[in-house]
Amino acid sequence: MVARLVIAAPSSGAGKTTVATGLMAAFAGRGLAVSPHKVGPDYIDPGYHALATGRPGRNLDAYMCGTELVGPLFAHGARGCDLAVVEGVMGLYDGAAGQGELASTAQVAKLLRAPVVLVVDASSQSRSVAALVHGFASWDPEVRLGGVILNKVATDRHEALLREALEESGVPVLGVLRRAPAVATPSRHLGLVPVAERQAQAVEAVAAQAEQVRRGCDLEALLALARSAPPLRNEPWDAAGSWAGVPPAAAPGRSSGGGTGGHHPADGPQPADGPGPRPVVAVAGGAAFTFSYAEHAELLTAAGAEVVTFDPLRDEALPEGTRGLVIGGGFPEVYGEELSANEPLRKAVAGLAASGAPVAAECAGLLYLARSLDGRPMCGVLDADARMTERLTLGYRDAVAVSDSVLAAAGTRMRGHEFHRTVIEPGAGARAAWGLRQPERRVEGFVRGGVHASYVHTHWAGAPEAAARFVGRCVAGGGPGA
Repeated sequence: MVARLVIAAPSSGAGKTTVATGLMAAFAGRGLAVSPHKVGPDYIDPGYHALATGRPGRNLDAYMCGTELVGPLFAHGARGCDLAVVEGVMGLYDGAAGQGELASTAQVAKLLRAPVVLVVDASSQSRSVAALVHGFASWDPEVRLGGVILNKVATDRHEALLREALEESGVPVLGVLRRAPAVATPSRHLGLVPVAERQAQAVEAVAAQAEQVRRGCDLEALLALARSAPPLRNEPWDAAGSWAGVPPAAAPGRSSGGGTGGHHPADGPQPADGPGPRPVVAVAGGAAFTFSYAEHAELLTAAGAEVVTFDPLRDEALPEGTRGLVIGGGFPEVYGEELSANEPLRKAVAGLAASGAPVAAECAGLLYLARSLDGRPMCGVLDADARMTERLTLGYRDAVAVSDSVLAAAGTRMRGHEFHRTVIEPGAGARAAWGLRQPERRVEGFVRGGVHASYVHTHWAGAPEAAARFVGRCVAGGGPGA
C-alpha cells in the first residue's frame, strides 16, 4: 500500500503547486521514494514535480483516460514508492465544464481513497477562513478533508487569528506558510514557465519551496495522514498489457462513466512485436517542446518502437534511421526565431513528411509543421500559416476522427484538451483530423499523407491503439530507408 495525499485548494492561485512541490522535495530529502502526480491535463507542473522527486511527473485525468484508469495509472506511477503526492487542479470541486464532478480533484481523491489537504490563501481573511473550510469539508461527505495548510500568512498575530477560527471547524492546521517571493515560479501567457527553460532557477525555486515547507508544515502529521489512506485494489497500468489481446472497443478507458467511449474500429496496424529491428520514432524535446505525457513514450516502446528524443532548437538532423516523428506541445511562439533559423532540421522534417512517414503533431507541433509562425518560416509541411493572438482557447474536447490517419481510423472517438493563444489559417489540400462535439461543433486539424496535426492534446493511455497504429505504420512503410 502506498501512503498518499491529495493537495487541493478552494481555487486556482492559492499555492497548490508551491505546497505540493515543496512537500515532494521535503519528503524526498528525508530519503523517502516519492511518486509525483497531477490531476488534469497540465504538462508544466509535473516538470517541477519531477525535479523535486527524481521521478517522472504523471497526470491523472479522468476525462481523457476514463475514471477506471485513474487507479491503475496511479499504481503504475507509484510502484515501489513510500509516498505519493497528488497535486489537484483548479478548485477542489472544479472539473470538466457542465459534467458534474468529472475530472475534478475531488473525484480523483475519491477514486484513490486519499485524504485531502486544503491549501488556503489566507492573505485577506481571518475568522472567515473557518466558514470557507467548513464549506469545503461538508460539501461532499465522501471527500475526506484531513487538514489545512494556510498560505501567505502575514504575521504571528494573523496566524493566531486564523488558528483560533479554525479550532471551531474541527479541521486541523497542518502548516502555516508566510509570504515568500523566493519560492514563486514565473508565469506567462499559458501558465508557469517550464523547467526546461529555466533549469538552474527551477532547482533553486524547488529547494526554496522544500525549505519553506520544512519550516512551516508538520511533516510528521502529514505523513501520518498519508499513511492513514486505506488499501487500493488496483492492478498497475501496463503499457504492453493495455492492448495485448484486447480489441480496441474493449480496451481500457472506454466505459460510459467518464471514459472515451464510442466506436473504435479494430482495423489498422497492430503493435510491431516481430523479430525485425525496432523502428526509430523521433520525439521532439528541448525547451520549445516540453509537453509530453510519460505514458506516450512507454506505449510507443511497448508497441515495438525505439524512442529517441531530439531538440529542434539544437539538432540539425533527425535521429539516424527515423521512421516516424512525434512533435508534442510547448512554446514554439517563444522560440520562433531559433526554430526558424534551424533550416537544416526544418528541411529534414519536411522531407520525412513528404516520404509518407507517420508524423503526429499536437498544438506546438502543429505550428512547427505550418508554413509560417508569426511570419517566420517553419517546416512547410502544412499549407497553413499560424500567428499569436490575445484570445485563449481552453478546455476539454470530445472528438471523433473524420479522416483515416496514422493515429485513428475514421469514426474513432477520443477525448482531448485544447490550450493555446494561436490561430492557424489553412490553405487547400488537407482533410480535417477531428470533428469536435463540444463545446461547439466544428472540424479541426489536418490529415495529409502520413501527417496527423491538431491543436487537440490527447492522452494515449486512454487510447492505446493510437500508439500501436502509429508504430505499425512506421513498420509498414514510409520514411527514409523504408
